[in-house]
Amino acid sequence: MAFQLKGVIPPVPTIFDAGERFDPQGMGRLIDRLLASEVDGFLFLGSAGEFATLPRERRQAIAEFCVERVAGKKPAIVGAASCATHEAIDLARHAGSIGADAVMVVNPYYAKLSEERLYRHYREIAESSPLPVFLYNFPLLTGQDLSIELVGRLAADCPNIVGIKDTVDCMSHIRRLVLEVKGARTDFMVFTGFDEYMLDTLMIGGDGVIPATSNFAPEITCGIYRAFLEKDFAAAQSLLKRLAVLQRIYSIDVPFTGAIKEAIRLRGLDVSATALSPASAPDDATRARLVEILVRAGVLDG
Repeated sequence: MAFQLKGVIPPVPTIFDAGERFDPQGMGRLIDRLLASEVDGFLFLGSAGEFATLPRERRQAIAEFCVERVAGKKPAIVGAASCATHEAIDLARHAGSIGADAVMVVNPYYAKLSEERLYRHYREIAESSPLPVFLYNFPLLTGQDLSIELVGRLAADCPNIVGIKDTVDCMSHIRRLVLEVKGARTDFMVFTGFDEYMLDTLMIGGDGVIPATSNFAPEITCGIYRAFLEKDFAAAQSLLKRLAVLQRIYSIDVPFTGAIKEAIRLRGLDVSATALSPASAPDDATRARLVEILVRAGVLDG
C-alpha cells in the first residue's frame, strides 16, 4: 500500500540551549508531549525546524535523535531540502537509513530556476530517494512558486512524489492542486501550510494541515480536524475563531521560530526559546504581545 497520511502534522521546532547547541532533553520533552496529543505525525527540520541555518552534519544528527525518539509511534517526515540536488539526495538517503517515513523538499531558494530545471531537480531526488517525497511550496521564502502544471507533471511522472505542503496565501492555489493534481492522481496528498486554510482544504478534498500552532495548542487544530470528521461544524466554527486569533503570532516577530518556542514554554513545557542567529528568542515587548494573543485565544490563563 502506498504511503498515506492525513490530519494535523506539526512542523516541529528544533530546541537549542542558550549557547545555540542542540538540546536533546528539551527536544525529547517536546516530542513526548506531541506524541501524547492527537497530532497525526511529525515534520522535523522544516522551516520551523531552522534547517536553513544548520550545516548538514547537525541536521543529520538532529534527524537521528528525533526519529529515534518518535520510535515509529507516529509517522516522521524529515526535511531534506538543499539548493544542491545531490545534497538533497544525500539527506533523503540518510533519512531513509535512520527509519524516517518520508522526506519533504522545498525548492532551491537562491538561484531562480526554469520550470524544466525545477522538474529535473525533483525528479532526480524522487528517483534516488529510498523514501516517499513531499514537495514543499513556500514562494514567500523561496521566491519561486511551484506551479500547478509543474506539480501535476511531477505527480504524473514520479510515483515516489506522494504529496505537497502548499504554503501559499491563496486558497485558489490549493483548490487547483486538489481538483487538478489530486483529481488526476487520487493518492496524491495535499496539505496546507497555513493553519487558517485547514478546514477549507479538508472540505474540498485535501488531506490536512502542517501548522506551527499545533506545537503549543494541538487541541485547536486537532479539534478542528476531529470536528470535520464528525461533521460537527458548530464545534469547528468555535475552534476556528480561536485559531484566527492565534494567526497573529506569525507576524509579531520575523522569523516566527522564537515566538513559537516561547509559546511552547508559556504553555508549561521546560524548553528554551533560543533560535539560531540571526534569529533570536523574543524580546520582552514581543513576549508581552505573545502572551496577549495566547490569552485571547483561550490557550493561556489571563
